[in-house]
Parts: sequence; C-alpha cells; structure tokens
Amino acid sequence: MPLYKTLLASSALVLVFSPLTCAALDLSPLTETEVALEEQPAKAGKAFMAATIINAPMQKVCATIQDFAHYPEFVPNTAKTHVTPQADKTSLLEVTLNLPLGKIKKYRLKMTPQVTAQQCRLAWAQVPWEGLKQEETIADTTGHWLLSPLAGNEGKTVVRYYVSTDPGPVPLGLGWIVDSMSKDSIPKMLEALRNRVR
Repeated sequence: MPLYKTLLASSALVLVFSPLTCAALDLSPLTETEVALEEQPAKAGKAFMAATIINAPMQKVCATIQDFAHYPEFVPNTAKTHVTPQADKTSLLEVTLNLPLGKIKKYRLKMTPQVTAQQCRLAWAQVPWEGLKQEETIADTTGHWLLSPLAGNEGKTVVRYYVSTDPGPVPLGLGWIVDSMSKDSIPKMLEALRNRVR
C-alpha cells in the first residue's frame, strides 16, 4: 500500500506516494531555487526524499549524474571515486568520503542506469568491498535518482532523489555524522548539481 507523505516546499505541500519509487509527485509547488526534503521511514539508519526543478534538459542532467569520475567536484564529502564499467551496462563505483572530525568512510556501489526518452533513473545498491574493516565503511546504502522533463517545458528537468543510509555503529555523541552524510548534504548536492549543469 503506498505511503502518503508531505514535503514542505515554498510554503506549499507536496503529495508523495511510495518513497521507494518517488514517482507520484504533485510537482506544482516545486521551484528552480529550492530543494524540498523530507525524512522517510527507514528500517535502519535514515532515509530521505528530495525534489527540485533544474533549468536544463533531462539528457544533460542525466549525463551529469552518471559522470561518476567527477563526483568529487560536486557531491559533498566525496573525496575520491573509482569507476569500473561492467558488461551489463552497470558500473561499480568505489567511493571515499571525507567527513567532519577527520572521519573517512569507504564503500562500493553498483550503479544501474535505466534511460528512455522520457525518464532517466539511476539506482544504486551497496555491494561488498573486501578488505575494509567495519569502522572504515558503512553498513548499507541504497537509493536512486529519478529525472523527467517538466510537463510543458522539455528544457527543464524534475529531479527526484531518494536515499537510505545505515552508517552502522555510531559512537556516542557522534550521531550528527549520520545527518552530515545525508540530511545535511542532500540539499547541498542538489544545489551543486544545479550549478554544474548550467
């Protein structure tokens, strides 16, 4: 059964269906200058949904979010990436994060694109990275981007973003690091994406 949620954006409510698809969204309150963000239910860790409009064609925004090698230039906290294309058109992406207080986290993602003329979806799921100690990585992260042309204006793109992150054991007093990996960084990332595609 779909979950109904609301996002507060520009003093208006955004109606959202399942957080797993981010698909059914009342787009009327979204703007090109703000990011709508809401925490979603999560079994472990935290999950968030965000949405905005970017003044660029979907194909350009789609190409930018698949430019994994350049993530350190616009994805907050990302210090380094290593990309290994796979035969099935997916990619393995190794990510190194620099977090506050000198914390460094590494993880490997399987990136799965699905692109049509009317939609660009890029999903990811964490996969094992042998040799990393528990304190060097996170327990799990999954999510996806979902892009589509703005109705009536193919030169603009509706951007939906969903992420669920479980950092694993967090030392007492350092719970704010979890937010720095997701809640705090998501609006910054979408603004950086907006600037990058201009």
